[in-house]
Amino acid sequence: DRLRSTGPRTAPAAPVAAPVDQPDTQSDPVDDPSARPPHRRRPWVIGLAVVIGLPLVILAGYVFVAFASLPPLGGVAPEANQRALVVEAESGRAFATRGAFQGERLTEKTLPPRLAQAIVAIEDRRFYSHWGIDLRGMARAVWRNATGGGVREGGSTITQQYARLTSLTQEKTLKRKIQEAFLALRLESTLTKPEILVGYLNTAYFGAGAYGADAAARRYFGHGAAGLTLPEAAMLAGLVRAPSQLAPTRNFGGAKERADLVLQAMVETGAISQPEADKARAEKLTLHTPPETPPGTNYFLDAVSGDVKRLTEAAGDVTVRSTLNLDLQSLAEGVLARRLDGEGGKKKVGQGALVAMAPDGAILAMVGGRDYEDSQFNRATQAKRQAGSLFKLFVYLAAYGKGFFPDSVLVDRPTQIGEWEPQNSNNRFRGALPLRSAFALSVNTIAAQLGDEVGLPAIVAEARRLGVQSDLPEVPSLALGSADVSLLEMTRAYAGVLGPGVPVEPYLVRTIRGNTPQPLYQRPAPKPGAAMDAQVQTMMLDSLQAVVESGTGKAARVNGLAVGGKTGTSQDYRDAWFVGLTPDMIVGVWVGNDDNTPMNKVTGGDIPARVFHDFVERAQKVLKGRKRPAPSAARAEPTPANAVAPAPAPTPTTGEVRGVPEVVDTGTLTIRGRKVRL
Repeated sequence: DRLRSTGPRTAPAAPVAAPVDQPDTQSDPVDDPSARPPHRRRPWVIGLAVVIGLPLVILAGYVFVAFASLPPLGGVAPEANQRALVVEAESGRAFATRGAFQGERLTEKTLPPRLAQAIVAIEDRRFYSHWGIDLRGMARAVWRNATGGGVREGGSTITQQYARLTSLTQEKTLKRKIQEAFLALRLESTLTKPEILVGYLNTAYFGAGAYGADAAARRYFGHGAAGLTLPEAAMLAGLVRAPSQLAPTRNFGGAKERADLVLQAMVETGAISQPEADKARAEKLTLHTPPETPPGTNYFLDAVSGDVKRLTEAAGDVTVRSTLNLDLQSLAEGVLARRLDGEGGKKKVGQGALVAMAPDGAILAMVGGRDYEDSQFNRATQAKRQAGSLFKLFVYLAAYGKGFFPDSVLVDRPTQIGEWEPQNSNNRFRGALPLRSAFALSVNTIAAQLGDEVGLPAIVAEARRLGVQSDLPEVPSLALGSADVSLLEMTRAYAGVLGPGVPVEPYLVRTIRGNTPQPLYQRPAPKPGAAMDAQVQTMMLDSLQAVVESGTGKAARVNGLAVGGKTGTSQDYRDAWFVGLTPDMIVGVWVGNDDNTPMNKVTGGDIPARVFHDFVERAQKVLKGRKRPAPSAARAEPTPANAVAPAPAPTPTTGEVRGVPEVVDTGTLTIRGRKVRL
């Protein structure tokens, strides 16, 4: 640059007039771009190139990655492949639905025209003219949503939505959106427009567990898609944008408002006239009211769902006729909750379960815990807990099968079997007792002696024959119930004693029906099994009645009703059981704590027996019309033909049984070679 003097200037010799309106053609070196150093030329150009170019490069790379990882069409199975269950009670009343409804799959021939017009009008007006992506439609949707105060139209085409439903996950990312566009283009090149539309309507979610238009029509209106009216078609078309929020069963007002928008969109597209839309808006829509699932039945429903998967592999929605009696189920939930909330709180009882079974094995009621929302663990079927004296059923069955009788006498005394010394719950000994009384009073020492006498294999065999499948370690304490078992299998075992003397198979499902006239499953007649000896069965029922008449189960008595049963209490009061029999049903009750902590001295004759009493007493009105014959529970008396013990001797004699002090009485009774004083 030129340096200029800042000192005083001298006046010119003569004034010279400056030229008027002449541009200064002399360039100032300061403003001459050619005079600048090369590195200072237009820095803003470079910055602008970076600002614009770098994102484009990144976007291009992102698009390339998205394209390179593009999944195949149909790479993700739509959720509509799930199977919906409609569950009926034994009366035929539907009370619950489970799973995703599918309905019938629509075809190009069966697609209702009004439904097609409605879905195109509200979701993708240019469906028949675009090639999978509609930039104009996206711009229109953005404008209408911005000016309309809410989401009125979607930006994705029907083809894009179909691609997302069948080939992509539901994550909301830029990569998925790019892949959605590519897949839409691919769909348009491989399928016709009607095929895309039908596929979309068979796959889309319409809320309330309904996948596909036909399933939605059946779910909301009680008929298939073929019978949809104009207002019904408009309501269904309006649901796909927000199915969970707009499901008419929970938000009818919102669904109706959206349906009105669909009708207006159909007017704008020329599908219907304004008078037709006005008439459709005025029509009253009647919803098909779905059954409200009683909260307490969820434990039962979980078990039914498992059985349906095991019993049939047929695809599609199914209707299950179950064995559940809704009145008995409600009673069971109520009586168990009242006992647990009342005295259970004082006695540190945290949980309980109940199973009511018909003599043929049908589950009439099932309570798997206090609150399904808090815990889905089913304590009636899944929990394995120590049986305690409830297991003595198998000991006495084995004994009666080997020649003992309810009047046979053993001695309640200190007993040692190997290193094991069983104790009675009260640490007292009662001396000589007939087996009927020993069973009624749940005397441990006599049960241990019987177990030692008949042998552990015989006891295990009885348990297996009556349906106990849990592990049964053959140790001496098994006779007192040291094994862990479930409430359902023990209830099943006791049902085998009440019924025809054959093993009882518990069941929850009578029939399974699909969309065909022929049922998918029909419960077969029970297979004949090895029947229990009639005399053994009668003696066992007699002993079970003694428990309620005069033993540990007196709290289970029900006026005017023949009742038998057995109590069970595990070590340190960690489990308390009662399984009771009536002519109509077998009811098993368990209480305890999930963490296996002890209760406050709760025995099987306490809360469980009281729950049984409360339930059975109230259930008589429900069961009044049910006739369930049961074997006679008449007491079995020894006869000369089957007696092991002779009549008492007329004169006093002496004798001894292991460890029993010698006493003098009015006679002796010989039991399997041993003498017992009477």
